[in-house]
Amino acid sequence: MELSLFIAQILNGLQFGVMLFLLAAGLTLVFGIMNFVNMAHGSFYMLGAYIGATVYNQWHSFILAFVVTLPVMLLLGLVMQRLVLLSLFKRDHLDQVLATFGLILFFNEMARSVWGPSPYYISLPDELSGAWSFLGVTYPVYRLLVVAVGLAVAIAIYIVVHRTRFGMLIRAGATDAPMVAALGVNIVWVNTLIFGIGAALAGLAGLMAGPILSIEPGMGDNILILTVVVIVIGGVGSIRGAFFSALIVGLVDTIGRVFLPLGFSKFLSDDVSNAAGPAVASMTIYILMAAVLTLKPEGLFPIKNA
Repeated sequence: MELSLFIAQILNGLQFGVMLFLLAAGLTLVFGIMNFVNMAHGSFYMLGAYIGATVYNQWHSFILAFVVTLPVMLLLGLVMQRLVLLSLFKRDHLDQVLATFGLILFFNEMARSVWGPSPYYISLPDELSGAWSFLGVTYPVYRLLVVAVGLAVAIAIYIVVHRTRFGMLIRAGATDAPMVAALGVNIVWVNTLIFGIGAALAGLAGLMAGPILSIEPGMGDNILILTVVVIVIGGVGSIRGAFFSALIVGLVDTIGRVFLPLGFSKFLSDDVSNAAGPAVASMTIYILMAAVLTLKPEGLFPIKNA
């Protein structure tokens, strides 16, 4: 096994992991702190990709796409929470799942009507389309930018949650929302802002994924499953858990898909290894989740320790 291949896959795993963290951070805030099951979180990811790609293809500025996408997704989250989902917060989880699943269908059909059923693409600007060489490894500059953005967001979230008054209200509301409300804090608006921030983070993940993946209706459905796996492994409601488990899942999934087929090829025929390797690799993160739930049902980094 070449060292350059191993390093490249480590970087791919980190890039995939920080993408998952951008999604998991928003969802764990909503699910773990607000106790709301939002199945439509993946739709925010899809809409962020579409909006960012539309802005970039119109004005050819990735910075402008970034500047436009985040406020739009924040506003969309705020409006949805206030006008559509507010009445569901006191309902049980089954009602929340059914209602937000209906939103998935709505947003998928809306995307198909507005942007069409065919994949939608976004090309990178010249300054981000090159590659950086180090230790014999040539790696795309844009993927390194994704890693940098994800790490910067993780640091920013940590500072906000643990070093600001708003973060104090988030943590207090997660522990005892009625007591926080009794102290005069409008906990409804705190929760609304949390929901909007979660939508903006999902939209940012979609924007960053746009140049790497094809943008199409329903693209957020599969990534939502991986996001839930990340939250379960890290611990529901734990931002720290979401960060580390996202990196773990990203590395395990990426390295498994590359090296398991190579390992099987040493013992099996090429046809069998090429079929069995990807199949087993796709199961590794779910095996990991089952192991974590067996040994630590509360997750690796439960919120009481975060």
